[in-house]
Amino acid sequence: MRIAILDDDQNLLDLTVATLTDVGHICHPFSSGKAMLHQLHRESYDLLILDWQVPDLSGTEILHWVREKLSTTLPVLFMTSRSGEDDIVAGLAAGADDYMIKPIRRAELIARVNALLRRAYPSQTANEIITFGHYEFDVRASRAKLHGNPIELTQKEFDLALVLFQNLGRPLSRAYILEAVWSRDIEIPSRTMDTHISRVRSKLDLRPENGYRLAPVYSYGYRLEQISKD
Repeated sequence: MRIAILDDDQNLLDLTVATLTDVGHICHPFSSGKAMLHQLHRESYDLLILDWQVPDLSGTEILHWVREKLSTTLPVLFMTSRSGEDDIVAGLAAGADDYMIKPIRRAELIARVNALLRRAYPSQTANEIITFGHYEFDVRASRAKLHGNPIELTQKEFDLALVLFQNLGRPLSRAYILEAVWSRDIEIPSRTMDTHISRVRSKLDLRPENGYRLAPVYSYGYRLEQISKD
């Protein structure tokens, strides 16, 4: 999962990144609230970890912006040295989904992050066979079906299709798709992603008649939308 982390304590920031990277997450660290907010305008993340007190723009201010402008469901974990009951209540009331008090314990951090992700994205941690309407994805075998009929997909096409369906209705930035399908260490031409998008749209017959539409999001990325046939 793609996680953005805000903390102006570089040692703690490095520890958090290392802890979550070790268990397979892709971490994007920020020591400045303004820098994180800038990226939130441009990129997609699966979870935010916010330090309460950051000099330029606090975690609370970012959280208010996220809930008002970006998403009411994006999971957010507060990490702070404030341990009073009133502080905890204030953080949760502001829209945080969970709350950790510093110093951070590695095992607890992993457990809380994974719990938030399971609740927010149940289809991504579910069984090996995942269904979306008439579409079926066999995760272990990397095979897809529509109306019970096999769809011939390459591994990358399957990975891309699954990412889109698992994030149904959610705009995904090009960087998010790149990391999820091709990994962050590989640079691919922009047209490669667009070609794969076109092939997935065609092979899966993603059109309103089948209940879905794969649409570009201008200057951002793509979104798979579910269409009502009523």
